[in-house]
Amino acid sequence: MSKTMPSTGDALLATVPMARTLNLVFEEAGADRAVVRLPDQPDYHNHVGGPHAGAMFTLAETASGAIVLAAFGDQLSRAVPLAVRAEIGYKKLAKGPVTATARLGRPAAEVVAELDAGERPEFPVHIEITREDGAVTGEMTVVWTLRPNA
Repeated sequence: MSKTMPSTGDALLATVPMARTLNLVFEEAGADRAVVRLPDQPDYHNHVGGPHAGAMFTLAETASGAIVLAAFGDQLSRAVPLAVRAEIGYKKLAKGPVTATARLGRPAAEVVAELDAGERPEFPVHIEITREDGAVTGEMTVVWTLRPNA
């Protein structure tokens, strides 16, 4: 990243206190894919010794925010990205560090075209949460919007 512009991960850590609280690690944050890791931390374990469901939700939502910022950061002067709704499914027991990988559910150009047309576009971001062994422990979809500035 340039000396004047922070990385997407640095920007999120600076502006989203919960990401700092959970010590999330931004491994990749691009317009095509974002990867964020939650280290194994006993303070955030549940009753079975894995990451708490709330920590996993925050991890996945943060990964979705990273890809949204990377894909639509050039639109921030005219619209604010907002999460509209989210659904998560916990598939397998998570133990140790877990990683969330987010992907846009619609082409960014299509979303921007709707914004250009004066609409308030909505678009899904799909996230997989995996253990170190690659097993999918959770799946989440966050629907985002770009709300035009007044």
